[in-house]
Amino acid sequence: IVFAGSSQLAAIPLILAGAPMWVILATGLCVNLRFVVFSVHMRPYVMHLPRWQRLVTGYLTADLTYVLFVKRFTKPATDAQGHAAQMAYLAGNGGINWFSWTFFSVLGVVLANAIPAQWGLGFAGILALVGMLCSLASSRLRWVSATVAGTAAVAAFALPLKLNILVAIAAAVAVCLLLEESMLPPSNAPRRGGR
Repeated sequence: IVFAGSSQLAAIPLILAGAPMWVILATGLCVNLRFVVFSVHMRPYVMHLPRWQRLVTGYLTADLTYVLFVKRFTKPATDAQGHAAQMAYLAGNGGINWFSWTFFSVLGVVLANAIPAQWGLGFAGILALVGMLCSLASSRLRWVSATVAGTAAVAAFALPLKLNILVAIAAAVAVCLLLEESMLPPSNAPRRGGR
């Protein structure tokens, strides 16, 4: 029922380790916080749709779907034909991605006992996320974010229950918020003695 690969990859080892439910839920929440950013960026593209279509679009939007969509459509359409083209691309891409994910998740559950554990397929998810990271790291701030998160995750690796993931996310968000605030132009506050 969960169409969120990285959330599943983060939660399953915690479930197997017998982690407390709050740790599993907090990890899933933190790992999926990126969808808040995705939805804020996608808002201008989908606000012309009725609410039910926005909800379906949100459900079908995943990391790869989002990356491919924003690379193809750098700006929201301004006419009906453009809206239709963008939504057709997003629905087709999201539908294929959802079907593939669901089909292979079910296949994995069915074949789980037939696949040797030494194959180490868990690393495949990490490789997929690294590939998406490299394609999205298009600014210095994004590279800083990735570097801080990676460094914090490695530094906190010894924490139990994979809490290093939470530490990495918190460190990257905190550093990037501080950097972003320092890069903003000075506010237009009135000067003393001035107009």
